[in-house]
Order: sequence, then structure tokens, then C-alpha cells
Amino acid sequence: MLIDTAKIFVRSGKGGSGCVSMRREKYRPRGGPDGGDGGKGGDVILVGDSSLNTLISLVPRPHFRAENGRPGEGSSCHGRNGEDCVIPVPLGTIVLDVEEDTRLGDIDTNGQKLIVARGGEGGFGNEHFKSSTNQVPRESTPGGPWEERTLRLELKLIADVGLVGLPNAGKSTLLGSMSRARPRVAAYPFTTLSANLGTVELTGHRRMVVADIPGLIEGAADGAGLGHDFLRHIERTRVLLHVLDVDPMDGSDPAENYRVIRGELESYEADLASKPEVILFNKIDLVPEDLRQEMFEQIEADLGDASGPRWIASGATGEGIPALLEGLWSCLHPDKAPHWTG
Repeated sequence: MLIDTAKIFVRSGKGGSGCVSMRREKYRPRGGPDGGDGGKGGDVILVGDSSLNTLISLVPRPHFRAENGRPGEGSSCHGRNGEDCVIPVPLGTIVLDVEEDTRLGDIDTNGQKLIVARGGEGGFGNEHFKSSTNQVPRESTPGGPWEERTLRLELKLIADVGLVGLPNAGKSTLLGSMSRARPRVAAYPFTTLSANLGTVELTGHRRMVVADIPGLIEGAADGAGLGHDFLRHIERTRVLLHVLDVDPMDGSDPAENYRVIRGELESYEADLASKPEVILFNKIDLVPEDLRQEMFEQIEADLGDASGPRWIASGATGEGIPALLEGLWSCLHPDKAPHWTG
């Protein structure tokens, strides 16, 4: 299950207080102030982890606290620094401060670190204040305070290919045919209620990640249907695979269905319209072979100047899938020669 939003509370560690200590021993006639400084409080750090693809690990345990710094001690002993609290998150995580309504950062590379709450600095011990005019200082400073925040984490999937189309266009079945993903499939619209990821393995040790975006409807850019919940996932895909049902159960026009989705993408964000696009005529197994050519020619004529290469396949039977995958690879890597399989 993909969890793409989470709210967490974070608190850094408090700095340790400085120490007041005076030392004079038999063999140290010039003893004096030797109170050490306090240790620094731990930070709360988000770290990008490429092995994660969901925020589900943050849901059952939404509170994260770093360790406080230890106070200083005599004999000029510095207090121990507090341990940092490190929180791994999937790539594509956007971090927002709920109370201040500000964006703190964006984690999109493996190992990238973002400090969301800084630990308090350690306080000064009395040794820090000694001088020629203040030889017996009895003052110290407390450790710095912690920071605490309520954060909202939003995940925008980073995928090579994003599947878009109307509900019941066959995207989930197609994803299952292309990869080892096993999304929920049923014969009714809105079967997919959360985005799914699948990894496609090709010959020659080639790999690409495909995201199945839940079905969009007219008005999605304004929040209708699943609306903004999943349109944001399309922003980070490199290529859009627009899945068209060539024989919709409701008798609608495939070309008009295409224009509906394109209109929603353009309304949501103009940059989406400029992404490379591949158009797939899906569910060809439902069309008799002697009628396919005529149907495809009619859809092509209705699409007019719609951009992007066209492919024909069936997610249910696997027909045309190998050629489609090679076509997608070529779109992702135009500088590399395709690996056609016989």
C-alpha cells in the first residue's frame, strides 16, 4: 500500500548546561575554575533512502525526538553531545512546516540530508570565563533550547513512466503485465485508489520504473474525483504513457477521452503538457482482428495532431507489450540504440 502523505512531530535535543567547578589539589597549587562546557543537543535529520517508496513507516510512530546534550563536568570535561535522530524517507519527499506554512526542503537524491530541527548549543562552563581580571569565575550558561515542529511530508513519485487515462482504461492490468507489480484489478472504475509502482526489467540489464496513476476524470485539476491527490505524482515522471481504451464499456469516444485527460493535465500545470508522451491503444483483445485496422484508422483521424508515438497492445493478454516496452525505453534514452527482442 502506498502512503504518500504523513504528519509527524519532531523535537531536537536540548543543549547541556555548563558546569561550575573549582579545583585545587596538593600537587596543583595553581588550581582554579575547571568547569567544562555542555554537549550539543542532537539534530532531527531527514535522509533520502532509495530503498523506500512509501511513507507508511512514519504513520504508526509519528513522534521523533533527538537526545539532549549532557551537562559539562569538572576537570574540564566536555559534556557528551546528544545523538541525532535520523529519519529515512523515500526519494521525492517534500517537507512542509504545518504551523508556519512554509516549505523546508525537497529530498530527491539518495543520501541527501535535511536538518528539520537543530539541537541546542551546549552551555559554557566557568572555565570559559576565566581571565586575568576574573580568576575565580562562578558563572556558567545553560544549554540552548530545543526546536520542535509539526511537519507534513508529501511524496511525489519519481518514476520514468507515468500511466494516465480515464478510470477503467486498463492501467492496472497493463502495469501488472509490464512488471511484477500486482495492483488491484476489477471490472469497475476507480479500482485503483492509490498510486502503484512497478519495476520493468528488460534485456541487457536495463530497468525502468513505471507509476500507475489512479484514474482521472474531467475536473480533476479543480479537485474533482481523486483530483490533486494524484495529479502531483505525474509532475516527476519523465514520460507519460496515455492509455486509451479502444472499446469503452460506456460507448464513449476514445479520442474525446484523450482530450479530456490532456485538458486536465494542462489545467493543473502547463509544464505537464510539454512532457514526452506515448499514446497506447489498449484492450485490442476486445476488438476482432478483421475490424482492428478500420477502428484504429478512425481513432487516428479523430486524434488529429495529437503528439507522441502510437502503440497497440493488450494488458490482459500481453500482446504488443514487448514492443511497447522497447518503445518506451527509446523515448527515455533516445541516444541509445534499442534492444529489440525477436
